[in-house]
Amino acid sequence: MTTKLFGEPVRRREDPRLLTGGGRYVDDLGAGALEAAFVRSPHAHARIRDIDVSAAVEVEGLVAIYTWEDLPGALAQPLPLLIPHPALTHGRTAYPLAREIVRHVGEPVVMVVARDRYLAEDACALIQVDYEILKPVVGVEEAAQSAQLVHEGVPGNVGAHLVQEVPSAAGLGAREAIDAAPHTLSFRLDIERSASMPLEGRGVHARWDADDHSLRVHSSTQTSTSVRMAIAAKLGLPLPKVEVIAPDVGGGFGVKIVHPWPEEILVPWAAITLGHEVKWTEDRREHFVSSAHERAQVQSVRVGFDDEGRVLGLDVEILHDHGAYTPYGIIVPIITSTQLLGPYRIGAYRVEFSSIYTNTVQVTPYRGAGRPQGVFCMERTMDHIAEYLGADRTAVRAANFIQPDEFPYDQGLIFQDGRPLIYDSGDYPESLRMLKELIGWDDFPALKARAAEEGRTVGIGVGCYVEGTGVGPYEGGHVQITSDGRVHVSTGLTSQGQGHETVFAQIAASELGVPMERVSVVTGDTRRFGYAVGTFASRAAVMSGNAIALACRKVREKALRIAADALEADPRDLEIVDGEVRVAGTPGASIPLATVAVLSNPLRYAFDEEAARATQFAGAASYDRPPVAEGEEPGLEGRDYYSPIRSTFASGMHAAIVETDPLTAEIRVLRYAVVHDCGKLINPMIVEGQIHGGVAQGVGGALYEKMVYDGHGQLLNASFMDFLMPYATEVPLIETAHLETPSPLNPLGIKGAGEAGVIPVSAVLASAIEDAEGIRIDRMPISPSDLFDLRRAATG
Repeated sequence: MTTKLFGEPVRRREDPRLLTGGGRYVDDLGAGALEAAFVRSPHAHARIRDIDVSAAVEVEGLVAIYTWEDLPGALAQPLPLLIPHPALTHGRTAYPLAREIVRHVGEPVVMVVARDRYLAEDACALIQVDYEILKPVVGVEEAAQSAQLVHEGVPGNVGAHLVQEVPSAAGLGAREAIDAAPHTLSFRLDIERSASMPLEGRGVHARWDADDHSLRVHSSTQTSTSVRMAIAAKLGLPLPKVEVIAPDVGGGFGVKIVHPWPEEILVPWAAITLGHEVKWTEDRREHFVSSAHERAQVQSVRVGFDDEGRVLGLDVEILHDHGAYTPYGIIVPIITSTQLLGPYRIGAYRVEFSSIYTNTVQVTPYRGAGRPQGVFCMERTMDHIAEYLGADRTAVRAANFIQPDEFPYDQGLIFQDGRPLIYDSGDYPESLRMLKELIGWDDFPALKARAAEEGRTVGIGVGCYVEGTGVGPYEGGHVQITSDGRVHVSTGLTSQGQGHETVFAQIAASELGVPMERVSVVTGDTRRFGYAVGTFASRAAVMSGNAIALACRKVREKALRIAADALEADPRDLEIVDGEVRVAGTPGASIPLATVAVLSNPLRYAFDEEAARATQFAGAASYDRPPVAEGEEPGLEGRDYYSPIRSTFASGMHAAIVETDPLTAEIRVLRYAVVHDCGKLINPMIVEGQIHGGVAQGVGGALYEKMVYDGHGQLLNASFMDFLMPYATEVPLIETAHLETPSPLNPLGIKGAGEAGVIPVSAVLASAIEDAEGIRIDRMPISPSDLFDLRRAATG
């Protein structure tokens, strides 16, 4: 074929519509719908003694008030534990509305439905909840040592405990290898709690059709098919009677992968109960106190190494704060503990984590999902080794790299998908070479000296990572060519700004040999595709991209067979170019794909001249056998699923140059460089955008974003007035280079890219600030006030 779109920097098809106000979000739906609001707990830990709604019932426009006692059947049970694990011995999830006990500020207690949101909020304000305040447990170390329990029957507040260990080649355990090493270091690392802040919060709109007993739900979700199944199960509805659609979603970043949120089943239930459309849109304070957070960990590190900086043994103990509930299991600390190893060959490794309950908002994956914490640990370790030895930081990393000829490389651990942690491909020495050249690593000492002469303090930092992407179990794709020659592609996973409409169209156009403008793509609509896992963990391109490619190949094979019969040619001699099936080397012998689509669905068995004219293909008159083979469905369409052997592993390396102000301790990123390997690039421009967005989030996590709780479990900065995020002025110009080491695990040779930009940023900036200041940086994020205090402590 001559149509080549895979690998080209095609402009995003979504942008004109979104940039000109043509987006369609949940809150754009449901004109005239009733609206819901929630009474949420003002206390971190309390017993509900009584709920008095008498004053609220007088509010004009009030429709209904619901507490836990009003919920029927399965709706009155705890929400599902989505990802159980043997180590999660004390998994706990919340009720849709609190039953007896609230365990964090923001937990929903009462649902109110009214004519509009304003009236619903007025009614909420009049509802009196009598609480018996209980002592909260805040802070992961405090919770691990406290006799006060977040949940009865969970000793020490430990929800999960897991140890994984890989011995050295000589059979030594990590602790033995460290004891026997020429050099050892021990230190502690802290990462604060943060949260994703999508442009659009969560939202749900539900419409019940009483005539055919069907339910249609729009949700701002990252997993419409799973929300559909949860709603059907909780409300006792037949699955075919439930439709869930994710319209345009203003960012997900992980918080919208949780399913179902309480509101995703309460709003549909209210719509059925009341016989009227109901909607709810999360406000910003609700997002802060009732959605999900991430990141907070305390890490204790002990490492043994030789004179070259090679790690002979590494022992890491992690305390992970998972908040009040564990709906998403212990995926985050599992990823931290396994992805911590990065691109390195470690002599012996032991990791132990305890996942701890606290009276704070629950923790679920946020873009990066445990990897920023793991990379912070490993890269800080590499920097500390280099400092101890007086060695170049890149030389120490290079001494520990897995080499290109060692792939596939088995790290000996079990990854988040329950399968062996085996890296599929990569070239880490080449990535480092490219990065050093891009940032000017070898020339930096001269730059630093010139800056010092000018009274300026600058530093350079580096960080490496490996990211497991494309986790299973599966995704599917459906492709149909209609009689107008258009190609319709659908897949079950959802989109939140990644450019799926563009990249999936590129894949289909390349596979089928059609112009891209003839391809349309639908995601996240269970009416078009009913089975999917979801958009998270940098998996969409790997999973749905390959499923769509496989479906396209089915359609292509069928199209060539039908066209070969019509053209009286061998299918092996045919090609598809610009939507025309033709005999290679014989341009005059061709048939449009639109005609092939007509022939694939014969409405009469015997073809005559009239039928030939109808198909606009004279050769059809001589078509003497049915185009639909025995056992084959009519139509030019195909469906396929892709299920991976195991995860693919993308990788990358970042470097930054920072300047710190000698008086104010302000930290400014002067340059930022990225070398990234996600296998074969579908669209380099979109990958660049993903990296830029990720780096921006990483800068926020490294320098600004921090959830501040007091001892009473109150979130003190639950608004954009107090929770800081970087503006465009704080995000540096990002220089990128790409290395492509194709994955051997999937037909397209691709790996994921969605989370790559955010993963190493805290480690990189810590490294750079430490280089500038000569002060140990073992806690992130770091603000100017933090740096000022560190300076003062260092000078006594």
